[in-house]
Amino acid sequence: MTAIKRDDVPVAIQTDDAEVRMSEVGEMTVAFFQLKKGADFGPALAGLPDDMCQCPHWGYVLKGRIKMKTTSGDEFYEAGDAFYWPPGHSPSAVEDTEYVDFSPSEDFATVIRHIMGGAG
Repeated sequence: MTAIKRDDVPVAIQTDDAEVRMSEVGEMTVAFFQLKKGADFGPALAGLPDDMCQCPHWGYVLKGRIKMKTTSGDEFYEAGDAFYWPPGHSPSAVEDTEYVDFSPSEDFATVIRHIMGGAG
C-alpha cells in the first residue's frame, strides 16, 4: 500500500479556474480538484449525453461548496461531505473548492478526453 500525496500527483488539467491532478491506482483514478469560485464544467461537458459527465465518482469535499447539476435538479455539497455522484452530473464551484474523488479509470478517461477536445 502507498499513500497518494496530492503534490506528487501530476497535473492533468490546468486553467485559470481549475486544476485537476490525476493518478491511476489499479482500475480506479484518484483525482484532486481545486476550483475557483465560479468555475463551471458545463461548457466542457457539452456534447456528452445530457451534456453531463457520465462517469461515477466517490469522494470527499475538503474545502468550499460545489453545486452539482443533475438530471433531477441541483444538489449542493460542502466541506466535510462525502459523496457519490452517479453518471449524469455537471459541477460548478459556488465558492473556492477543493475535493478528491475516485472513479473507474476507463469511464473517467473517456470524460477527460472529451474535456481536452479528443474523441470520447
